[in-house]
Amino acid sequence: MTSALALSLVTVPAVQAAEPGAYWTPERMRAAAPLDIRTAPASALRASVPTGEPTSVAPLAIPNGGSPWTGGGAVVATAGRVFFTYQGRNASCSGNAVTSGNKSTVITAGHCVKLDGAYHTNVAFVPAYDNGNAPYGTWNARATFATPQWHASEDINYDIGAIVVGQLNGQSLTDVVGAQGIAFNQPKAADTYAFGYPAATPYDGTRLIYCSGRTFNAFLSNGIGMTCDMTGGASGGPWFRSFSEATGTGTLNSVNSYKINFFPNWMFGPFFGADAQNLYNQAQAA
Repeated sequence: MTSALALSLVTVPAVQAAEPGAYWTPERMRAAAPLDIRTAPASALRASVPTGEPTSVAPLAIPNGGSPWTGGGAVVATAGRVFFTYQGRNASCSGNAVTSGNKSTVITAGHCVKLDGAYHTNVAFVPAYDNGNAPYGTWNARATFATPQWHASEDINYDIGAIVVGQLNGQSLTDVVGAQGIAFNQPKAADTYAFGYPAATPYDGTRLIYCSGRTFNAFLSNGIGMTCDMTGGASGGPWFRSFSEATGTGTLNSVNSYKINFFPNWMFGPFFGADAQNLYNQAQAA
């Protein structure tokens, strides 16, 4: 159901570091706790009728999903870690730079910008994060966005967020790292690659991890699912259709969002429909 509420623009609070990278030292980045992937029992979801069993899942690099990405290409620079302060502790998610009018837009999960009724502070994006190193710099957020449904009630069906970063050394984000395309209202079943920086066991947040397979209609929500064992910290990482391993490019069509208690080897993401498109349009115009 499409909400008539306006999208909520939240300006990053004054506690944000004044200079790029000043707050997020390598030590703080390494110590940031991975924000959990939402683990959703059926009773916690504002759901439509469940949509059935997965129809097919392609073979993966390891039985449950994730492997280090060694293919290179554009995704190495467009994907990165999202850092922020949540309830007084430093935490992390994942995100990806997309084509945008302001050349400064990162797409992530809604719970990576707002959770438990409050928007995060000290939000920053570190593309191509490498074990505390920021080869393309640390990009401080100047505004964060969430879908109306996530803003109002943190509805898992609309767990989508956007971060607009400021310039760094007089340059805009996607002029430096490149950008991936983004699409909306696409068929739910597609060959898909998911990326992220999982930092909870058995991962440690130091490397870009990926899963690949065919998506299926999600259980308990209007989203999509795939076989993937990525853990906390991967939230907000991009899902790409039409992904080329040769070039590392694809079309972003969802993000890592939640898991279900009884299916730990499946990851679920929100459907990118009209609300996601409105979110993107408002963020890229900021």
